[in-house]
Amino acid sequence: MTPYDPTSVRPLFPALAQTDEHGQPLIFFDGPGGTQVPQRVIDAISDYLLHRNANSHAAFLTSQRTDETIAAAHAALADFLNAPSPDEIVFGPNMTTLTFAFSRALARTWQPGDEVIVTRLDHDANIAPWLALQEQGVVVRHLDFDPADCTLRVDALDDLLNERTRLVAVGGASNAVGTINPIKQIAVKAHAAGALVFVDAVHLAPHVPLDVQALGCDFLACSVYKFYGPHVGALWGRYDLLEQLPAYKVRPSDPLPPGKWMTGTQNHEGLAGATAAVEYLAWLGAEHGAGYADQFPAFSGRRLALKQGLAAISAYERQLFAHLLDGFEQIPGLTIYGVTARDRLHERTPTAAIRLQGHTPDELSQRLGQLGIATYAGHMYAVAVIERLGLADRGGVLRVGLSHYNTRDEVDKLLEILDDWSS
Repeated sequence: MTPYDPTSVRPLFPALAQTDEHGQPLIFFDGPGGTQVPQRVIDAISDYLLHRNANSHAAFLTSQRTDETIAAAHAALADFLNAPSPDEIVFGPNMTTLTFAFSRALARTWQPGDEVIVTRLDHDANIAPWLALQEQGVVVRHLDFDPADCTLRVDALDDLLNERTRLVAVGGASNAVGTINPIKQIAVKAHAAGALVFVDAVHLAPHVPLDVQALGCDFLACSVYKFYGPHVGALWGRYDLLEQLPAYKVRPSDPLPPGKWMTGTQNHEGLAGATAAVEYLAWLGAEHGAGYADQFPAFSGRRLALKQGLAAISAYERQLFAHLLDGFEQIPGLTIYGVTARDRLHERTPTAAIRLQGHTPDELSQRLGQLGIATYAGHMYAVAVIERLGLADRGGVLRVGLSHYNTRDEVDKLLEILDDWSS
């Protein structure tokens, strides 16, 4: 094993070699909005379109290859999430679309007056689908977070749960301020009250090893384009729930999971790319993550390699983020939101929400963009977070998201620019 170094993977990502009109390298701190992809993902998509392109379930060669592509993607995501079966993996356009589909399906089994709990720390994709059910008489309650460190007030969950609670919808991590939520603890509380747990893991998936069995949730959704793949959404659900719940579907489609949930023809080339993204992470684990194997004694094969890969990514990103925080704290007038204690960085992803006195977030993002540095500004669809922080009418925050392909030099360049603008 060789220690992880971003210079070992950067040549695998063609986009990272881009420069602006002045020949300056582009810097991508926009990972929370979507990561760049390695060459193997590009090749897999091209290979599908060149040699496999067809619709599924026919007797001819390219259709059979398409069936193989679909099956491989189910197996890959099952490994990535440690799902008991590939048949528990559902694909769709994105996490938001899948969540709306499942919220409607679940509501068909509920009664007016039944309740759902959402959090104020979530992306709106795990709030709006549940708010929409108010039209059917479903009551939506909100779990708050502490603005001081942007952590959920999990103890308050006990006061919200009752015999009418049907589901708790919670994010794995905040895409705005980076907080990683204690999903396992929340799931124990929810299940004790007889409620299901739906997890939005879109922002968590690129940064830590995921294990749906260990988390104890009932559904977990993510988006492959957040972990080095194409624009494809994926959802894991307990097989018994996928089988029992009534799906909105066309009559000839498969009556069993996962087919009953995969509405219409899928993005087959995207599924080929999804498999390649998982294989990239497994390669990274085999190449740079063997030292983490002892943390995952129950795993073997690709599932072990994936856990090792994400563990290596997590360790590197935490170190790089600590360096980013050190720099932020030296810049006059800069405010950081979320967990900043160095002994608590395991409680967050390497995603920083900041404001700089004298500048709006949008102005900062625009100026950084002109210098070839990609960031996002505003609410990033985490509307409830920005409202709770009192920033909705102040332009929200500037979001700087680190990925495992970012370097210390890139961070230093950002810090130097922001420090210069602070004076």
